[in-house]
Amino acid sequence: MSIESHSETAIFQRLVLPREPAVSHEAARSLLSIEFAREDLDRMHTLSEKARSGALTPAESHELENYERVGHYLAILQSKARVALRTDGENGS
Repeated sequence: MSIESHSETAIFQRLVLPREPAVSHEAARSLLSIEFAREDLDRMHTLSEKARSGALTPAESHELENYERVGHYLAILQSKARVALRTDGENGS
């Protein structure tokens, strides 16, 4: 296993992505409706701009990493939700 396979995101992905047990349609739709609040999106944009210009402080860098990590976790959960909806749809549910 590579070092990356031991990251928090990789571990979380292995925990959540297996197809069984699948999530219900209701749970899947709920997961797909989750999104960052406007103030968080604005903050991520500000931090990203500062990072591109090389003006990010260590605390801001940590904050941006936290946003990225949470975004990855959300993407993993939403991927599982899409698979559940697609798989159930193929089975005639």
